[in-house]
Amino acid sequence: TNSFVTAPIAQAFGITDLIATEPEIIDGRYTGKVDGTPCFQNGKIERLHSWLEMTRMDFDNSWFYSDSHNDLPLLEQVAHPVAVDPDDQLRAIARERGWQITSFRR
Repeated sequence: TNSFVTAPIAQAFGITDLIATEPEIIDGRYTGKVDGTPCFQNGKIERLHSWLEMTRMDFDNSWFYSDSHNDLPLLEQVAHPVAVDPDDQLRAIARERGWQITSFRR
């Protein structure tokens, strides 16, 4: 998700570190392009590895929550993958691998 969406939410919850896709801005205008590596599929892993290295943390005892099969590369990296209201493809994979599946819907 783009940082202009997630940054205000992170700030409201007191989250100081945010990994999000950064939109390219030139002369105060969004270009429609991405600045740097987008947080999508393997890009999330690349960005997270950089953050883990910077903070001297690792994947031990890590958790990742996702609703999309597009996050499968990162779900496979963490110690505790959780499928939250997953799409059909992720639900099937989570069941097959014995991952936790949860729902926040009523």
